[in-house]
Amino acid sequence: MALTELSGVNVLEILTGIDQLIWGPPLLVLLVGTGIFLTLKLGMIQVFRLPLALRYVLNSRKTETGVQGDVSSFGALTTALSSTIGTGNIVGVATAIKMGGPGALFWMLLAGFFGMATMYSESLLAVKYRVVDAKGQMSGGPMYYIKNGLGQMKYSRVLAAVFAFFGMNVALCGIGTFPQMNAIVDSARIAFNIPENLSAFVISLLVAFVTLGGIRRIAAVAQLLVPFMAISYVSGCLIILGLNLEKIPEILSLIINTAFTGTAARGGFLGAGVMLAIRMGIARGIFSNESGLGSAPIAAAAAKVKEPARQGLISMTGTFFDTIIICFMTGIVLIATDSWTGNLAGAYMTSYAFSTILAEAGNYIVTVGLILFAFTTILGWNYYGERCAEYLFGVKGILPYKIIYILIVASGAFLTIDIIWVLADIVNGLMAIPNLIALLALRKVVTAETRQYFEKLKSEASKSGEIAK
Repeated sequence: MALTELSGVNVLEILTGIDQLIWGPPLLVLLVGTGIFLTLKLGMIQVFRLPLALRYVLNSRKTETGVQGDVSSFGALTTALSSTIGTGNIVGVATAIKMGGPGALFWMLLAGFFGMATMYSESLLAVKYRVVDAKGQMSGGPMYYIKNGLGQMKYSRVLAAVFAFFGMNVALCGIGTFPQMNAIVDSARIAFNIPENLSAFVISLLVAFVTLGGIRRIAAVAQLLVPFMAISYVSGCLIILGLNLEKIPEILSLIINTAFTGTAARGGFLGAGVMLAIRMGIARGIFSNESGLGSAPIAAAAAKVKEPARQGLISMTGTFFDTIIICFMTGIVLIATDSWTGNLAGAYMTSYAFSTILAEAGNYIVTVGLILFAFTTILGWNYYGERCAEYLFGVKGILPYKIIYILIVASGAFLTIDIIWVLADIVNGLMAIPNLIALLALRKVVTAETRQYFEKLKSEASKSGEIAK
């Protein structure tokens, strides 16, 4: 019996209905609306403080002395990026444009822009309310800023547990396992003719070796792979865009126009209305950068940093790199090569786009990039799920969780792609809801911490100027 059909019931159809209900207008409005609200409350922090945030990233390998934490700020950032820079940047962007048209890229970028303020706020709160677990490791994230930041509210403990439950399930059944493993074995089979069973076995062993070493080993691998794979992939995009410079103005015009008018049928593209473009752009954008889901702040909480706002700024750049740069470049390449109008979809569509300009080298850039992106996402989400499991069951639940995670990763190669993506979308949406409620409830804490931090920087700069005089 097919996995999509059980006792005469079409499982995929049921899951798709649930997915459409969860990712309907209310959640999309809540996600983007929270980002807009925080952007206004924080004075467009993602615009005016981005240069400072990027300077912090350049110096984030250094750790502050005398502060708690498990890894450097750079290690926390690359761990977060290891989970966000994944199949969403290649498969997710292609899916969004294939279903919603070029206009979906506009809504993806818009969600990413406002998501930067959301990511800043999440990560600030994660550091402010983090705790030390029974093994001496840092634990933080939405479950802790819900519990400790909203401790006076009757619903805080329930809401925190709900987030941790859904967070663990996103790791086990959503972003962390099935889509990534499926992408790896599929890419390895197509490009290198490696059997699925062999790919699944090797990746499972590598995941076990890294994740059983804890956050420090995960961060060490992330710091090595994330910059390498991001620079390599972006370089390939830049070469293609450089060879198609004359098309850029037309492409940008197409993206903006179709974002508000919809896209007519063309070639293998069936056409899409504005609402579908909005839904696909925002949903796939959130799937890629995870702003508002509450996952990345779990990594931010492990950083050796004293000031919550400083780590918030560093973490904010993750959304910038992921969506504003990498997703945008992928989308432009897909449109420039007209691959979105053909009959290909997902990774095949992106691979075709690269290979039309860079021949076989383009195919390898996408394939190797996809494999590395997916592998590091598996590592990052293992840590997120681990911290959620620790919150729910204590440190005794960490090892059983890791074993289950590794087993699910190994089985992820053998599920159909339709069910994988729908399951991922469902648990992503359920995870976001308690986190967004907490962010709005703790908005005054975020603004107060931010104001205090920048007043401190201003005071230090003033004193420095006086000393110089």
